[in-house]
Amino acid sequence: MKLLLADDDPITLEALHACVEPDGFTTLLARDGREALALWEKHRPDLLCLDIMMPHTDGYEVCRRVRAADPLVPVLFLSAKSEEIDVVVGLQLGADDFIRKPFGKHELLARIRAALRRVGARRQPARHFTMRDLTVHPLELRAERGAVSIDLSPRETAILALLHERAGQVVDRDTLLGRCWGLDYFPESRTLDMHIAKLRKRLEPDPANPVLIETVRGVGYRFRPSLE
Repeated sequence: MKLLLADDDPITLEALHACVEPDGFTTLLARDGREALALWEKHRPDLLCLDIMMPHTDGYEVCRRVRAADPLVPVLFLSAKSEEIDVVVGLQLGADDFIRKPFGKHELLARIRAALRRVGARRQPARHFTMRDLTVHPLELRAERGAVSIDLSPRETAILALLHERAGQVVDRDTLLGRCWGLDYFPESRTLDMHIAKLRKRLEPDPANPVLIETVRGVGYRFRPSLE
């Protein structure tokens, strides 16, 4: 998923990028409101995270123009301005959320995922797939087992979707890296294994004996719909 991050402070902009990129989000970075609008028109990202006080065009005006073109795309305001009137103005313009600086990585990611889930439910009926007793909702970036909901990153969702798409087949490491990281991204050799380990810890009933994501030594990974 593609996020547009706009802030005139380069340190904050880099911090935003560093928070979301490891979770698999693609970022578009804007240093002022004019650049943010140009990137929005060209790329139509899935979510915008806007500072309020920016040169040329402030965050309020960016939100106003974007909302005129797309009433559903999530817009989050990120600002050191904390007066109630600032929050009210932002929400009245159609923003989905208001995050105060300084922000924490986990809070930022949680609010982004929540906004994406809301818009996914509004734009179209939810599509999902099942992996045994686990149901994965790609548009909402989450999985569920019974009454338990588990947040997923875009990259984790992509890994599960590819394994499900090729159920019963071994998916080699190069294919997983190419589809879920992109051909222009060159992760460290252990990056895929670490992602799989994290997924197993959160999704497998017994991570030491995985049944959703099997290791095929020397080749890659496999999802088998049922035991043979």
